[in-house]
Amino acid sequence: MTAAHLLFSTFSFIFGAVVGSFLNVCIYRLPRHESVVFPPSHCPNCDYRIRWYDNVPVLSYLLLGGKCRSCKTPISVQYPVVELINGFLTLFLFLRFGPSFGFAVLFIFCSALVTITFIDLEHQIIPDVITLPGIVIGFIISFFIPQLGWLNSLLGILAGGGSLLIVAYGYELLTKKEGMGGGDIKLLAMMGAFLGWKSILFIIFAASLIGSVVGIALMVAQKKDSKLAIPFGPFLAGAAIIYIFFGRTIILWYLGTVSGIR
Repeated sequence: MTAAHLLFSTFSFIFGAVVGSFLNVCIYRLPRHESVVFPPSHCPNCDYRIRWYDNVPVLSYLLLGGKCRSCKTPISVQYPVVELINGFLTLFLFLRFGPSFGFAVLFIFCSALVTITFIDLEHQIIPDVITLPGIVIGFIISFFIPQLGWLNSLLGILAGGGSLLIVAYGYELLTKKEGMGGGDIKLLAMMGAFLGWKSILFIIFAASLIGSVVGIALMVAQKKDSKLAIPFGPFLAGAAIIYIFFGRTIILWYLGTVSGIR
């Protein structure tokens, strides 16, 4: 790795972590229907306005001992975790795609997934304010990415939204209970817009597999029955990120394995 590449890699991590700090604002405010711009960042307990030197990703949290400078109320560890996750995602995207238009697009997409994941984990909702514009933005961007293409993106939207819609209606018809919210359907449609229709089957399968393993582990640990409510959005987000970095490799390995068995 050259000195220049190391410098840009370091910058990409720092940039991602800084954006992660803003994502924390979105994660806190969007479910509460508050503006993500005004007022400026402040302590939700004492309204102390957070200064720039107390808002440095990860570092400020460590220097403050995880507490508000003014009232000493503990700050959730989620804040540095989100900053680190977004920082590393940005770094890995840069290492994979370099300083390209594709990198910028996937950076926006992955940042949205991080925001959605943490909102869904806490509130079990996926905000339309992210997914609906995301579907439109992903489709528009597809016109400028030859590898994706507008038709691939459009089919991804239809396949993503339509497949989960069928599953949701089927589950409700059989059990008379709602098993999947509309937020998951719009999220998968957004994924189809950005990643194309070929990603949908992989994402659904990987998310279901990961979700089943985690769900069974949680039920055993908490001694709950099958009625334990687990948000599906984070598993869809995780599967989409796996697809970005390893999807082609996994699919080729699977096809090779199947061919070998035959």
